[in-house]
Amino acid sequence: MRTTVTINDTLYADAKVHAARSGRGVGSVIEDALRDYLERATSARPSDVTPLPTMRSGGVRPGIDLNDMSSVLELMDEGRGLDALR
Repeated sequence: MRTTVTINDTLYADAKVHAARSGRGVGSVIEDALRDYLERATSARPSDVTPLPTMRSGGVRPGIDLNDMSSVLELMDEGRGLDALR
């Protein structure tokens, strides 16, 4: 397929040099680079991401509603003077 694409001048010059050194056409070099990029992009799925550690320490403290940030903030501030919060 033939198409027109706008590419940074320096990037295109680098692709031309690489193509000349490898005895290939610029289109072939760009096609391979795009193919490699798309392969890496599709293989990096969220399932490949390492899960964050979780702590199983008995659950939420009684009286704390995680959907109510004010109760969480009150617990965080509990027993601290104003200077300790700065």
